[in-house]
Amino acid sequence: MRKLGLDMTIFVSIRAAEHSEEWLKKLTDAVRDIPEVVEFYRMTGDVDYLLKLRVESIGAYDAVYRRLIKTVRLTDVSSTFSMEEIKCTTASR
Repeated sequence: MRKLGLDMTIFVSIRAAEHSEEWLKKLTDAVRDIPEVVEFYRMTGDVDYLLKLRVESIGAYDAVYRRLIKTVRLTDVSSTFSMEEIKCTTASR
């Protein structure tokens, strides 16, 4: 991803504003239309959804954030910026 200029990895934790099929479809449609989102998970525990983003800058992240909150009503959004990627693989043993 570094060769593409996508040096920053950001994990975005989302708490849902509601739990309905209609709301989930809106979120899913919004996330699918954002190319910077490379992974998207429904979680258990305090966080409802987790996104993994690859972006070129904090400004690029902010644009994704603004696009997301404009599309879907959220209760809480919390972002964590990766300092270093230690292991990343798709191999399964």
